[in-house]
Amino acid sequence: MTKHQPSGAFSACPHDCPSTCALDVEVLNDGRIGRLRGASGNAYTAGVICAKVARYSERLYHPDRLLKPLRRVGAKGEGRFEEISWDEALDLVAEKFLAAEAEYGPQTVWPYHYAGTMGQVQRDSIHRFRHAKGYSLQFDTICTNNAWSGIVAGTGKLAGPDPREMAVSDQVVIWGTNPVATQVNVMTHAITARKKRGARIIVIDVYNTETMKQADVGLVLNPGTDAALACAIMHVLFRDGHADRAYLEKYTDCPADLEAHLQTKTPEWAARITGLQATQIEEVARLIGEVKRTYFRLGYGFTRARNGAVSMHAAASIGAVTGCWQYEGGGVFHNNGAIYELNKSMIEAPELRRPETRFLDQSLIGRVLTGDEDALHDGPPVTAMLIQNTNPVSVAPEQELVKKGFAREDLFVCVHEQFMTETAKMADVVLPATQFLEHDDIYKGGGHQYLMLGPKVTEGPEGPRENLFVLNELAKRLGADQHPGFHMTAREHIDWMLRNSGYGTLEELEENRWIDLQPDFESAHYLNGFAHADGKFHFRPDWGRSPSPNKSPIGPLGPWTTMPELPDHWEYLEHASERHPFRLVTAPARSFLNSTFNETESSQKKEKRPEVWMLQADAEDHGIDDGDLVEMGNNRGIVTLHARYVEGLTPGTVISEGIWPNEAFPDGKGINTLTGADPAAPYGGAAFHDTAVWVQKV
Repeated sequence: MTKHQPSGAFSACPHDCPSTCALDVEVLNDGRIGRLRGASGNAYTAGVICAKVARYSERLYHPDRLLKPLRRVGAKGEGRFEEISWDEALDLVAEKFLAAEAEYGPQTVWPYHYAGTMGQVQRDSIHRFRHAKGYSLQFDTICTNNAWSGIVAGTGKLAGPDPREMAVSDQVVIWGTNPVATQVNVMTHAITARKKRGARIIVIDVYNTETMKQADVGLVLNPGTDAALACAIMHVLFRDGHADRAYLEKYTDCPADLEAHLQTKTPEWAARITGLQATQIEEVARLIGEVKRTYFRLGYGFTRARNGAVSMHAAASIGAVTGCWQYEGGGVFHNNGAIYELNKSMIEAPELRRPETRFLDQSLIGRVLTGDEDALHDGPPVTAMLIQNTNPVSVAPEQELVKKGFAREDLFVCVHEQFMTETAKMADVVLPATQFLEHDDIYKGGGHQYLMLGPKVTEGPEGPRENLFVLNELAKRLGADQHPGFHMTAREHIDWMLRNSGYGTLEELEENRWIDLQPDFESAHYLNGFAHADGKFHFRPDWGRSPSPNKSPIGPLGPWTTMPELPDHWEYLEHASERHPFRLVTAPARSFLNSTFNETESSQKKEKRPEVWMLQADAEDHGIDDGDLVEMGNNRGIVTLHARYVEGLTPGTVISEGIWPNEAFPDGKGINTLTGADPAAPYGGAAFHDTAVWVQKV
């Protein structure tokens, strides 16, 4: 490799994290990448990134990285492959796709993707590919739907106050997220407010997380009971004169109805549901009522419970009762997705989409691949797949069904990957992929307001190719490359999108690194009215017809007609029972990001092994000692892992942080063996943190 020392190398973190950190990249004298650091000039990243990304060179130069195209020569899942050339691999994939189409029509092919990269070009060009061929569409449900549906039901728009305002808040409420592990910059700004203003940090979650350990006040509640807590807080706010009645009258739809509804939602009522003490609820409600400059940072934990949309909406409603939206450093924030008005028509080619093409639910992949007629919408079976940016054999729910589906001999699978994941092992063709520092892309931060360039910084190994290359080459072989997007480089796509979105040019972005798209204060705080037609925050959502950024294409899902009319606890959960006495939460691990980084030695050493965390009393009731090997199961399957005694849980709650590779478990069955895929109300989504299980000593 050429000896060089580029000055000012930079990028942006591509991973599925709202922080989307701006990165300064150390390029060593031999051209290799050294350490990554947070860009101090970016006001949200503020020089701080997580440890796993700082050590990215460990992943970039990992000895197990895929470097050559591979063709399966053994049985499915056996892991025996032979090296072939890129032309041979792409020719074979095209041949198999054409054969599948000839038998069942184009919808038998399902390009399947998600958020292994969040780059607008490398991630989303797969849509241009599927539209050009008429392949099955994908309804994205793994991550966001419940939370997005809940917040937008109130505000009308997926946007909120500038996240940097946390640093000028007098009180930050971190609810349903563990940013020490999952989005470190939230803590940067919250702790800045504590140091400079004496701000209080309140953390609400279902176990004593690393974030809660840094809090001034922490509440640990039963999983899925957030709305009960929110309602009791609002009850106290009205009762004790902390509701901003002038704000409520001007900015909300039915404050009198809400107040009347909350009359019975006392702290004592909520204590019985949440597992908290009524005095704890009273105290937190008082603090929220007395501190007007309170910033609510609501996280993705809400999206992972069946009743998450209702819970998110209830938590967001607190800010409308206090009127904290009026103040700098106040308001409610979840995600800023709606501020990015990007013209992605060249990347995605939506005009090529065929109206009759079905959507297949991403979370229901196990049912899709095992022939469930409802999941297939009575259409043809899926007999061919291209998979980019995701590892469904590990991360998708109902894992036993997923594995059974991938084991089908009549299913042809091409996986484009960086490592030999569980999904790649089930493939017929494996294509080696570049990593983010080896290709060009552009990123937007859901947790902030920057549009950020991620240019190619280093030459990768000879074998791997970027996503765009694979899609363009396959389209050519399939006779579907007429759209001009198939003949553009990533840099050309970026420049086209910027120009046609009114955001300048690639040349200008290379000069500036990022564009700050934060709306003005009045707009971000909805002081000109909320984004519903009536300009009000809606305490009474029209569930099933309420706005949402990602509605189900077939209409409302789950028991949406039973959703509460006003904020309330909704008993739509996978309840514990005599047979399944525990509620399992499969929370993120600090050193992993979904299944990414679980291949690096440093992350494995920090996380040690798959475990289930239990209260000592709960474990002893079932004859389980600290460190015992246990089985944990339900009607979906059984996993084997070690038990660990911890404090800071409610009785009956167990935690398993991950996602560990399936092979890290003694029986080869990963944690998503236990999680369900039933679509949540009102618009779908998998409830990964809402699982009833039994646990017993092996």
